[in-house]
Amino acid sequence: MSKSTGEPSGGLLAGIAAAPDAASLFAVTSDRLRRVAPFDAAVWVATDPINGLTAAPVRIENLQPGGCGIYWESEFLADAVNPFRHLTKSPVPVSGLREATGDRPWSSPLYRDFMRPRGFDDELRAVFRVDGRPWGQLSLFRGRYRAPFRAEDMAVVGSLSSPMAQRLRSYAQSTEAPRQPFDTPGMLLFDRAGNLTSINDEARGFLADMLPGPRAATPSGIDLPLPVWIRSTVGRARETGGNARIRMRALTGGWLICHASCLRGADDTDGMTAMTIGPAPVSEIATLVVAAYELTPREREVTELIARGLSTTEIARLLFLSPHTVRDHVKAVFAKVAVASRGELVAKLFTEHYEPLVAPESTRVRHP
Repeated sequence: MSKSTGEPSGGLLAGIAAAPDAASLFAVTSDRLRRVAPFDAAVWVATDPINGLTAAPVRIENLQPGGCGIYWESEFLADAVNPFRHLTKSPVPVSGLREATGDRPWSSPLYRDFMRPRGFDDELRAVFRVDGRPWGQLSLFRGRYRAPFRAEDMAVVGSLSSPMAQRLRSYAQSTEAPRQPFDTPGMLLFDRAGNLTSINDEARGFLADMLPGPRAATPSGIDLPLPVWIRSTVGRARETGGNARIRMRALTGGWLICHASCLRGADDTDGMTAMTIGPAPVSEIATLVVAAYELTPREREVTELIARGLSTTEIARLLFLSPHTVRDHVKAVFAKVAVASRGELVAKLFTEHYEPLVAPESTRVRHP
């Protein structure tokens, strides 16, 4: 797609700015977007900005339960069309399926296995990114009785990419300390087909502490519905034969880290995939939280050195700056994070574990 994404309408921007949390952001933007670029079904997703993998929350509109596995697994297929991982790096992070395939949608496994059986004839997908990092993604579907998505539709959705990403990023800012999380890691084990075969009690506790969202059981193995972000992270590890992880909010208010790793047998072939779930250490969430306050690269360097206890003179020497310049950076950081001292800054960025992104409520909706 070569058309510029332009600017979103005032109504869309107002809704984005006013949304108090990610779930509300998806709901109000979906309602207003439907009026200017109609669609029949949608999947709104928050993502881990470091790797683009699905996190929470997820909002699914006008899609019946079942088929989630097909939708998410299609992202990891070699012949996937418009995979989100490619759109993240694209000059314009939005694309239509029919446009991308030269009006040959059946060349897409998503179309063959997910869309066509459900009566959908075109998909428009976009990545919400800012500063090169993806904070969310979107799939819109149109049924066979509608015309395919046009360049104008893609321009409207593309114009939302940066404002949506900025708002999603802002929710990582801290306001209150979390409740006490589990202190023992959870463990899940998946077979070569991605079926859950083993799980410990701690993992069940962490799953119960995750935000509401679409869940689906694996075709065989333990009959336990798993959040889509768990399945997509395991899918990424299976796809690459290596490791994948996401960071996400828990209902207790803290951050969790889910780490999936491919295991190999004696013959060095891929076998089981193991996932651990546990509280995210400060080092894992610092990048996300600092990004939420929109600090510049130099401000991030100064902040990290402040967290290490260095004085203004020491920071100036390490960064080859004058003490006056360092003080200017510190002043700018204090203003962005809304603190008045170095101690408050360190506490807010690196020791608090932040409020939940959304209230515990259902995220699957239907529209007449």
